Amino acid sequence: MKLREDEVLVPASGYEIRSVLLSPAGEGPWPGVLVYSDIFQLTGSTLRGARRIASAGFVVCVPEIYPRGPLAGVALDFDDAGKQAGLAAAAGTTAAEFDADRAAVLDFMELRSDITTLLAAGFCLGGHLAFRAAFDPRVAATVCFYPTGLHDGALGADTDAGSLARAAEIRGRLMVVFGSRDPHVPAGARVQIMSALYAAGLDDLELHVYGGAEHAFMRDVGPRHDPDLTDLALGEAVSFLRGR
Repeated sequence: MKLREDEVLVPASGYEIRSVLLSPAGEGPWPGVLVYSDIFQLTGSTLRGARRIASAGFVVCVPEIYPRGPLAGVALDFDDAGKQAGLAAAAGTTAAEFDADRAAVLDFMELRSDITTLLAAGFCLGGHLAFRAAFDPRVAATVCFYPTGLHDGALGADTDAGSLARAAEIRGRLMVVFGSRDPHVPAGARVQIMSALYAAGLDDLELHVYGGAEHAFMRDVGPRHDPDLTDLALGEAVSFLRGR
């Protein structure tokens, strides 16, 4: 499916959030997916993944996750300097600020005439942000790809943002994807996450653990990328977001 691609500035309280909006070129309206990047922001890799989701028949909005500080407008390189800059920007952003950005983007999407249902997805840190997007009752379904910090609550400047403790607030459908060799979310952390979700009453959810997959296995840059598992994960995610 052919796509339209535009850079938009989402209005927030006293600032704007640079975002990329991907829309099918055909007749709409379409379901809308808020897609969160990893710590490197709007890289080519993130946008390629977002385009694949959009080409399945979704309007996809990919916002920067650091719109307030010096990294606004910056896509970081996948090297040590880029990693340290991304981690530092995350550490300087509170959960409340991430939440405020989310509300602004969902408000923007809700007002668009080409968007029907609101959905969410995200990768790594963005997977955690997508999980928190699921707290919004407007979000009908969410996919979290290898979300970091869920098991211990760590999110940006907050040592414990209490995300899992709020799991019962989720009213939409939830899918979580992990790699079995992810050092950031090892087996014990995965058990902790799933136990908390079930205890919160979220027993109608999907869990996918891909054997041999490392952290960020869907990032199509670097040695951790697994093309076959990326195709599988994206296919499952699209089917899930469509409601099967």
